[in-house]
Amino acid sequence: MAKLWLKRLALGLLVLLLVALLALWFFLRGSLAQLDGRRSVAGLAGTVTVMRDAHGVPSIAGGERGDVAYATGYVHAQDRFFQMDLLRRMPSGELSELFGEKALETDRINRLHRFRARAAQAVQAMPAADRRLLERYTAGVNDGLNALGTRPFEYALVGMTPRPWALEDSFLVACAMYIDLQVTGIGRELSRGWLKEHASQAQLAFLLPETTQWDAPLDAASPPAPDAPIPVRAPDWWGKGISPEPATLAAAAFVDGVGSNNWAVSGQRSRNGAAIVSDDMHLSIKLPSTWYRMLLHVPGPHGSTRRVVGVTIPGVPAVAAGSNGHVAWGFTNSYGDYIDLVEVATAKDRPGQLKLPGGWETPAEHEERILVKGKPAVTLKVRETSLGPVMRAGSRDYAVHWVAHDVKAVNLGLLHMEEAESVNEALALAPKIGMPAQNLVVGDSSGNIGWTIVGPLPQRPATPVDASYPLAANGSTRGWQGLLPAAAYPAVRNPAAGQLVTANNRQLLGADALKLGDGGFDLGARATQARDDLAALGDKADEQGVYGVTLDDRALFISQWRDRALAVLDEEALKGKPQRAELARLLKNNWNGRASVDSVAYRASRAFMWSLYELLYGGANIELAKLNKDANMRAASSRWPVVLERLLDERPAGWLPQGYASWNALQLAALDRTIEHLSKDGKPLASATWGARNTASIAHPIAGALPMLRKWLSVPPDQLPGDSNMPRVAGPAFGQSERMTVSPGHEEQGLFNMPGGQSGHPLSPFFLAGHADWVAGKPTPLLPGPVAHTFTFTK
Repeated sequence: MAKLWLKRLALGLLVLLLVALLALWFFLRGSLAQLDGRRSVAGLAGTVTVMRDAHGVPSIAGGERGDVAYATGYVHAQDRFFQMDLLRRMPSGELSELFGEKALETDRINRLHRFRARAAQAVQAMPAADRRLLERYTAGVNDGLNALGTRPFEYALVGMTPRPWALEDSFLVACAMYIDLQVTGIGRELSRGWLKEHASQAQLAFLLPETTQWDAPLDAASPPAPDAPIPVRAPDWWGKGISPEPATLAAAAFVDGVGSNNWAVSGQRSRNGAAIVSDDMHLSIKLPSTWYRMLLHVPGPHGSTRRVVGVTIPGVPAVAAGSNGHVAWGFTNSYGDYIDLVEVATAKDRPGQLKLPGGWETPAEHEERILVKGKPAVTLKVRETSLGPVMRAGSRDYAVHWVAHDVKAVNLGLLHMEEAESVNEALALAPKIGMPAQNLVVGDSSGNIGWTIVGPLPQRPATPVDASYPLAANGSTRGWQGLLPAAAYPAVRNPAAGQLVTANNRQLLGADALKLGDGGFDLGARATQARDDLAALGDKADEQGVYGVTLDDRALFISQWRDRALAVLDEEALKGKPQRAELARLLKNNWNGRASVDSVAYRASRAFMWSLYELLYGGANIELAKLNKDANMRAASSRWPVVLERLLDERPAGWLPQGYASWNALQLAALDRTIEHLSKDGKPLASATWGARNTASIAHPIAGALPMLRKWLSVPPDQLPGDSNMPRVAGPAFGQSERMTVSPGHEEQGLFNMPGGQSGHPLSPFFLAGHADWVAGKPTPLLPGPVAHTFTFTK
């Protein structure tokens, strides 16, 4: 009898388990987007149709722009609402409400900027027509969320209910991009400020060259090489305070990753006579992807219909980068100087006041209440000066004077790019758009190409002041004041070479360069390689050839570090050193000139460069880390490899750190650290391929909180070719967030891929659709394929 009851009990438990799993399955499926059907919606002007192809890419068609915005919000919410929620919570400092204390430090940092209040102010300043369109988008978002059978699965896992979307939330998405693309300027300024205090003027000029031979500016064919003489002596911190962990920076996930390539070829060099524009924006990569593909059919002039194709960012009703049939456009981060840190002083006889350049003032105080899941709310006091909120770094306080705090920093101006019919119209629109300042490269169907900066630029004083360093409270300048007028924006149109390239590098060397400043330009090797690749296409370029430049993984920059390593590993250096001999063999025989997944030589050459960086800059980085998480010598200047090249070539005695008999001895020490890193845990050097190091680690944010679900919430561990300092940028969780090449008016030949699919739901067939093509670099059509699903909204 007992055995019978045990069997019944076991059977009952099994049935309960199956019922629970079935309930969970239906619950999860309940939050999948509805792909087919009809829905009646109050407030629509007419019928709107959402047609999806086999990859889930929607084409939305409607007779009124507000109706298309409504449907855009609806599909964004159904496919990506949790992503949208994170994009509004991150800049507003509201992540702790979802994730508890683990997110509190991030919230404290971001709440300093009070972006929710600023976004609400920006909404109030919107033109009436833009506000009406945003209201329709917001209505679509909330209807799409509410129409799901169950709440998005992520909320069940964190035990929360999603909060409705508000108008200011769309502007918070733009604020999130400010944080992603510009906030590291704070760490840069702190780094440069520390360096200025710990180096002589001559040492500073040498360590921070303004240009190098790698630069590829738009207004100069060949930039001047660094010419500051090497001072007799190095700073006191040089070559001291090394981390005991070998090659920590060489092994870092992507310490030198900066984002994005774009370029254009004019009609004089294209097969079809129209311009060709290519864009691949480099970002941290998660699931779902940053971008959401979309094709919009919107009303055009005189009763026509305009087709707009490209990528949107969930939370915003505009195509961010793409083509409207007349104009194609794309962005790269401009890395101008958009943040001034202004030191503030205090005095005992002026309680509650702060000293800034120009006088004393009483800051406004705001109490910011941060909700923390499972814990009492935390109150953060923010002091706001006329130059921005006050932050502490080390023992000093600074006002953060950031363009992102201006009421014009965010708006819906990008939406109007879909209306531009020529390069000139697009360039004229750029200064009016509220988004982080980007390099805008555009081309039109008539073959014209152009470049300018899109987004707000600070108005710098007439007397130049190097604001890339913190400004003193007792100084004569308050930094930037107001925004640069549209007429003063720099621009380049139809250059003689028939091409334009930007890749986060220095764009200008002429007088207009002062309008941008230097907020941490990339070294320029990537831009130079892309520029030369495009030139090599000749006068009959097509979309395939222009797209192919995005996949160039030739190691032109790192090859010199391989040559230096081999030169040091001579016969004398190899005596009695079998691992050095093995490294030398691999550097000689395993090198194919590319950052390919099977290359040990590439990985070792790169690690050698970074190991030298550690040995020489390590002491400074230890001190800088105490000031800010983004403060380091790489932030102070991306041009440090050129500084090392000059030292290794000229070998000044005063810069050789103590403990090394010669510059060769220093390089051998760096190579030994590289060997120690590559052979960690007894691994043979021959197994230390670039692919073993550069393996995709792309996952849904929930996977970090619930590791047991990572298998279902991440991409396969693909080994990725490519690296920084070459067009094909690829890191484990950073790289080409999309690849798009299109000729306006010829969108049928446009090419595209991105690392994840349209849906953020792991049970959706669209979750990883297209990922394998992105890994392989296989170009796929930009336009959606045949219709597989149709959903119709009627009034």
